[in-house]
Amino acid sequence: MDIVELKTWAKSAKGEAIPLFHSFDLATIENRPHLVMIGGTHGDEPAGVQLAKDTLNYLKSLDNNLCAWSWTLIPCLNADGYAQNERTNGNGVDLNRNYPSSNWSPESKKPRYFPGNAPGSEPEIASLVEWTKKYPVKLFVHFHSWEPCVVCTGAPARPLAQFLANSSGYPLQDHIGYPTAGSLSQFGWSDQNIPVICTEEDDNADYKTTWDRFGPGLKKLLSTPCPYS
Repeated sequence: MDIVELKTWAKSAKGEAIPLFHSFDLATIENRPHLVMIGGTHGDEPAGVQLAKDTLNYLKSLDNNLCAWSWTLIPCLNADGYAQNERTNGNGVDLNRNYPSSNWSPESKKPRYFPGNAPGSEPEIASLVEWTKKYPVKLFVHFHSWEPCVVCTGAPARPLAQFLANSSGYPLQDHIGYPTAGSLSQFGWSDQNIPVICTEEDDNADYKTTWDRFGPGLKKLLSTPCPYS
């Protein structure tokens, strides 16, 4: 598959480059729905970065005709946090509370959930939002680790999320279990009707084996045409 790497697509709060990979011609995006996959939103969740990297390696080996989607993949959105094994970015902001969603709130229960000084204030999120405005998205999938589950926000994508639940053996849920103002699920589904799937690896599992659980489901998702218009 022809894959383009943009090494300087965006920079972190501390000025680190954040690589992005995509499968389509930027001048004329292919006539396939656009899937955006994101790893490393939280820097202390290496399973998400590993799963994104393993997914990229799989895509590199895949015949373009066997993929039903145009796609963008960001292996590690939070370069600063990942380098320090910290949840937040270089400004101490939880990137999954910083999306410019209609329900963004300056409130946070703990410093690790600090949403920033304004919605979309962080360069990582601002760059991602700009990318998705330029290339409209049909589905977001982001990779995390906490308690083992698959969260699908947006009923149209539930059949796709079920692939991931089936392969991992983890339960499929409609929400994470607590409010997440300013999150990708709020920005994507609640504001734009773009479904969002979140994979949550078991924090106690060996992150290097995450692909063994989610890989088969991701392969099936990538080969399945978008089930909604």
